[in-house]
Amino acid sequence: MNKPRIIISGGGTGGHIFPALSIANSVKELCPEAEILFVGAIGKMEMERVPAAGYKIIGLPVAGLQRSLSLKNLALPFKVAKSVREAGRIIQEFKPDVAVGVGGFASAPLLWSASHKGIPCLIQEQNSYAGLTNKILGKRAACICTAYEGMERFFPADRILLTGNPIRKEIARPTAEQRAEGYQFYGLDPHKKTLFVVGGSLGCGTLNRVMRNWVENRAAGADYQVIWQCGKYYKAGVDAFMAGRQVPNLFYTDFIKRMDLAYAVADLLVSRAGAGTISELCVAGKATIFVPSPNVAEDHQTHNAMALVEKDAALMVRDADADANLLDTVEGLLPDEARLADLEKNILKLARKDASEVIAREVLKLVK
Repeated sequence: MNKPRIIISGGGTGGHIFPALSIANSVKELCPEAEILFVGAIGKMEMERVPAAGYKIIGLPVAGLQRSLSLKNLALPFKVAKSVREAGRIIQEFKPDVAVGVGGFASAPLLWSASHKGIPCLIQEQNSYAGLTNKILGKRAACICTAYEGMERFFPADRILLTGNPIRKEIARPTAEQRAEGYQFYGLDPHKKTLFVVGGSLGCGTLNRVMRNWVENRAAGADYQVIWQCGKYYKAGVDAFMAGRQVPNLFYTDFIKRMDLAYAVADLLVSRAGAGTISELCVAGKATIFVPSPNVAEDHQTHNAMALVEKDAALMVRDADADANLLDTVEGLLPDEARLADLEKNILKLARKDASEVIAREVLKLVK
């Protein structure tokens, strides 16, 4: 194989960026001479995270549709048209053998342009309910790698490959040594149960509001401790709220730098239901209460969470019910060791550890 050239497009959130980087790393492990170019959206996380991981990235001016009435929506068709032209230029100059889309704003114009130029495309569909863009692009894709069964509803059955979602290499079933290291790293008590509240890379307003309630009304009497990831977007407000407060059984931060250690110490998680997060939790084998975001296309986080709830592999509290019910659900489940063990056993059955390598092999198969 002579220096395969591969474009990977997508991003917008950590849930798209981490799988994209995992695929790229696996391609390089299998074929070190491969040349990889990322295409992202200007102003989004990937424009920082991808170069930090050692890969080149080019940004497109594409943006998403605002769900509320906004003047920004008027500019959207022009941004999409410009992005399609830019994607065509990038393809013309880079001359990729394969184009890979992982979801996010940049995937659509890049894969649309690549498919119309006869370049084989691979889609990595992370969710249990495919979005409109991927359903359209899937008709022209050579391979669609999915994380859930039953995706024939959305894609041609003969092109679907059930791979699972790529996850970070450091995520695995925690060891006793990692657990001990995690307690030390986060300054926690190894004799107390630990709740890990994680709202994603940007943060979650609902979970942060619930945690403020916990700090004000329950922390003093709690016999458990909490890691609270509040997200970059909310960090300043949370800092202002926490100013002057002494909460000894709490560690909070905007971004979790050692997710493996946070998973290791967690007896129970509260989390949004992004596809990448779910895949990590399956491999780590963690009991989880999902609070799906209502602000995503096709309500796919609820579909993701229900795929686990129906297998008794997780619990779910709807976003609208979180303020009233979430903390009571947590405090009812956290002391129940038998129930926690059942949830861990059942979620582990859904783990797919080698997704990034399987997908990377499919990418390399498509090289002419």
